[in-house]
Order: sequence, then C-alpha cells, then structure tokens
Amino acid sequence: MPLAPTPAQTVGPFYGYALPFPGGERIAPAGHPGTVTVHGCVRDGAGAPIPDALLEFWQAGPDGSLTGAPGSLRRDPVTGTVIGRDGVDFTGFGRVPTDADGHYVVRTLPATAPAGCPDAAPYLAVCLFARGLLHHLFTRVYFPEHAAAHAADPLLARLPAERAKTLLARPDGPGRYRFDVHLQQAEDGTYEETVFLAFR
Repeated sequence: MPLAPTPAQTVGPFYGYALPFPGGERIAPAGHPGTVTVHGCVRDGAGAPIPDALLEFWQAGPDGSLTGAPGSLRRDPVTGTVIGRDGVDFTGFGRVPTDADGHYVVRTLPATAPAGCPDAAPYLAVCLFARGLLHHLFTRVYFPEHAAAHAADPLLARLPAERAKTLLARPDGPGRYRFDVHLQQAEDGTYEETVFLAFR
C-alpha cells in the first residue's frame, strides 16, 4: 500500500495560512457610494485555477497620494489578534487569498494615477504570491474608462496591443470589473500570459 504524502513532500509555501486578515478585501471605506468591485481568477498555464494564491493590491488615493491609512487594522484588546479594518479610512492596500476555485474579490475606490506621474493612466498595482513561485510577481490593472490616457501611459505605450490587453479589466456589471491573471500562455493560444513587471 502506498504511503500518504507528508507535509515535507508538498510544495509550499502556503500563503493562506497567516498572511490574510479579516476585511483584507475592503480597501474602500464601508458604505462608500463610489466603491467598485474587482474580481477574477488566477490560473496556471493549463488554465486550471490556483486555489491558494495571495494577491496584494496597492493604489493611490482619490487625490493621487500614496500615503494610505496606516494603523487602520484593529486588534482585539484581550488577545491581540487582528479583528479587521476600522471601516472608516481608505487604506490604499488590500490583501486577498484566492478561494478553492482560484477566485478573488476586492472592493475599492476607482483607480487614480499617482501624484507626480502626469502621463500615467489610473491603475491598481498587484503583487501575486503562489505556491511554486520562487519570487512574487508584479502586474497592474488598468480600466476601460481611461482608454484615452492609455496611449500616453509609460507602461502601456511600450507594449504591443495584444500584450497590453492582458492588463485591462473588463466591465462586468455596474461598478464591477473582471481581471483574470494567467501565469502562462495557454498551449492552445486561447489566452496570453499576463504581463508581469520587473523592478530594479
């Protein structure tokens, strides 16, 4: 009879264990009328969903500032465990795991361009962690309503149109956008690998 795999034989690390926190998907203040939802699926090169990836979202505030709201996480006064955001401040940061179907969701304010970057189109910065990746990956989410600014954006302007499309969210209902992340191009060519960025 074959032996069952032990934890030492599995591929890690497992990001869903300690990094997610309650309310990590809520970047916008609770009940804010301008809140938008960005959701999607993280998939491998075979198109299979990745059920234990972790995504971090970073964005400029409505005024273009990058300060966010440090200290917005609350802790239980007795145990010290994180119990979630205060629900009042725009944090500029979110951290969400994918579910069993590789799906994620984040609720935030519409993207703005960072102050001091006059040519940048509004975007969300994304950092992706997943098992088997030796290094985390960086990408961006751009939005269709800012198409006029895409031609001047320093990143999008340097990409071929087919590659730039992998960074564009698709409208998916009122105040909703879909953005899927593909770690590799499909073998049958049905979708391209998402553009990932290298920072030096």
